[in-house]
Amino acid sequence: MSADITSIPLKQRLAARGLDGLTLLVVPAILFLLALFIYPFLYGLVLSFEPKQGGIFANYQRFFSDSFLYGTIGTTLWLALPVTVATLLLAIPIAFRVRLMKNQRLLTTILVIPITLGTVLVAEGLLNYLGPQGWFNRVLMTFGIISSPVKLLHNYWGVMLSLVITGFPFTFLLTLSYLSGIDPALEQAGATLGAGPWERFKHILFPLLLPGLAITFCLSFVQAFSVFPSAVLLGAPSGPTRVISIAAYQAAFEEYDYSMASAVAMIMGVVQLAIVVVVLAARGMLYRGPAGGGKG
Repeated sequence: MSADITSIPLKQRLAARGLDGLTLLVVPAILFLLALFIYPFLYGLVLSFEPKQGGIFANYQRFFSDSFLYGTIGTTLWLALPVTVATLLLAIPIAFRVRLMKNQRLLTTILVIPITLGTVLVAEGLLNYLGPQGWFNRVLMTFGIISSPVKLLHNYWGVMLSLVITGFPFTFLLTLSYLSGIDPALEQAGATLGAGPWERFKHILFPLLLPGLAITFCLSFVQAFSVFPSAVLLGAPSGPTRVISIAAYQAAFEEYDYSMASAVAMIMGVVQLAIVVVVLAARGMLYRGPAGGGKG
């Protein structure tokens, strides 16, 4: 019996176990994931429980007992959630319009230009554009709309505008890709049956687009929640825009407490994961609702 098994080529024996050539192509991806994501995460998690002083949970106790530290969670959420909602509300109608245009590729290229500039370059541009002597304030003052410059820098609004500008292309591309995957025949069938544009959107397109919008919301939120350069360059890092990433940076590179910085990073990850879970759970409830009602 053993002689018969050894006589079978190795390639066939691996294929019988489900290890064909195509499956083996996944191995480099797994190794990449282990090296760049899983190992750093586990290392940071273990490091967060090795504080310079105190017990094993000293870093977490310090974070949640200091309002200057745990307040960064609310500050970051107050930026990330409105920015995510704003970019999504902008992306949906624009994606609907762009998909019907002839020059779709050209328009898409123009709309995604900010994502190629990077956060720092956009922030530097806004410093000149929105400053007291920038074009925005000078135009408004020239036309007599305002009498003194509007303060849009080194506060909440400057950071929010920067995040909307840099986050919109990402949200728009995801929304457009999901929208392009919907069969146009479904919308045409609704129009044939007398449904107007709003009815077609409400009853056909939106329910089909909802799962994709939930994923887009999650990815856009994670991107906005990790804000750092905009909060430093356009905000007030020690005040209204002291986000959680700044707290982690200060712990690591100003206090040289890498254990505390790792704890802040872990808390940051938990908050992001909690929001993602809530959004995906809500998507599941909404997406199953109509089907459940139809069966009843």
